Amino acid sequence: MTGAYWVNTVREVRDQTKVDAYVRLAGPAIAAAGGRFVARGAAAAAFEAGVTERTALIAFDSVEAAVAAYRSDAYQAALAALGDGAVRDIRVVPALQQ
Repeated sequence: MTGAYWVNTVREVRDQTKVDAYVRLAGPAIAAAGGRFVARGAAAAAFEAGVTERTALIAFDSVEAAVAAYRSDAYQAALAALGDGAVRDIRVVPALQQ
């Protein structure tokens, strides 16, 4: 089975209180779905476009597991808490090998 990475970037924080509520719910929801945080935070270095936005890299056992985590009731509750509190981009990328 090939693993996958969920890449989450935060383009803009609009309401820190909503982001905090999301964080309290999202971490446990992702962990319950088998996700393991590999990296999290602002970029230590940025090249070319120079964007240093906050990024999280989360490993899953498969693309299907990552997509199921996003669609799970627990993660959807986290998204509801976030609402319009941030502008984000989330991608699920298959790992090359495991």
